Amino acid sequence: MQKTTGRRLRRREAAQFLTEHGYPIAATTLAKLACIGGGPVFESFGKIPLYEPADLIDWGRTRSSGRRTSTSDSGIIAATVVP
Repeated sequence: MQKTTGRRLRRREAAQFLTEHGYPIAATTLAKLACIGGGPVFESFGKIPLYEPADLIDWGRTRSSGRRTSTSDSGIIAATVVP
């Protein structure tokens, strides 16, 4: 059994939470991703999807490119190879 860290959010609240934390997304997009995959993890209470805030932030970070200096910069820091 996994221990929860606090209040779980319904889908609309989850979308608002992500948007407030810099990851703008609509509740309808979260609903679509829940069907096709690729969205944040959630659990169901009957028909109600519930999201953990920490899981939402983790998911948002994985979807973000990270800081970039230009549009051609992938935002991923390449490992340096030592000869």
